[in-house]
Amino acid sequence: MSETSPSTPAATPPAAAATPVTAARARGEELTLSAGPYTAVVSTVGATLESLTVDGRDLLVRSPEQGPMLHYRGAVVAPWPNRIGDGAYTWDGQELQVPINEVERGNALHGLLCFQAYTPVAVCEDEVVLRTQLMPTTGYPFQLLMTVRYTLDAETGLSCTVTARNLGAEDAPYGVCPHPYLVAGPEPLEEWSLQAGLGTVLTVTEDRLLPTGTAPVERGGDFDFTQPRVIGEQAIDHAFTDLERDEDGMFVVRVTAPGGTGVQLTAGAECTWLQLHTADRPEPENNRVGLAVEPMTCPPDAFRSGTDVVRLSPGAEHAASWSIRGW
Repeated sequence: MSETSPSTPAATPPAAAATPVTAARARGEELTLSAGPYTAVVSTVGATLESLTVDGRDLLVRSPEQGPMLHYRGAVVAPWPNRIGDGAYTWDGQELQVPINEVERGNALHGLLCFQAYTPVAVCEDEVVLRTQLMPTTGYPFQLLMTVRYTLDAETGLSCTVTARNLGAEDAPYGVCPHPYLVAGPEPLEEWSLQAGLGTVLTVTEDRLLPTGTAPVERGGDFDFTQPRVIGEQAIDHAFTDLERDEDGMFVVRVTAPGGTGVQLTAGAECTWLQLHTADRPEPENNRVGLAVEPMTCPPDAFRSGTDVVRLSPGAEHAASWSIRGW
């Protein structure tokens, strides 16, 4: 009987080199616009305005490079601005409940679109157009096509128009606002001067910031910024209406720093409310770093009160615009 030699095992092929995995950016693709002294950066997640500079100076507070948008800086807020108490509201006889994301106050804050991906449909050097669909949910059973257009101009700065179209078969409740934190200059916010013609203030509860009524802005009082006035230590987190407007129906919020730099936001007649917030935060690195200036089409808790809520009929569109410039 012949002896059989043991077979030689086949050589093991070398392991393939691992393909490096590049982590996706939390806020999507960045799109850069430029015109004259201005540069703007927009992210595709939330159609967020990441930054705006003039001659290299920041006009807005930025979010950290990594992670999601912080404190809604530069957000486009829809289909409701500000908050809904308890996240519960009634629309045409339907009792609806949206998620509560301001847990400490028990409110639904800043709509449903701040962290949704948008698709760029037009991109050029000084303009970008982004679009997304808001699909129906149990808490907001309406379908909207949202289009956000940013345009940069060497003289007038950045303008933004947000257009909502109702793709559904029923009337939809709707409201919108931007959420930029303006930066007047390198000096502390306490040294900045604010100018805005504010006629009526929305009074709110201290604990949940939910409306209790309205009151006239007293001339010479805490909220009288008809003439430029230093903000100082004053804490502001209030909504205002009966806004002073020019002959074109525009209102202007102007913030200036002692060194002569400044920034202003202008909004049109469709924005009948304005939220101002001095960004008072418990974290030292985020406390009072900018002034939130939010022109709104309806006030806080509008989905419960019904005040100035847009009734968007099937196929109808609603557009709201604002602009920011600096010096």
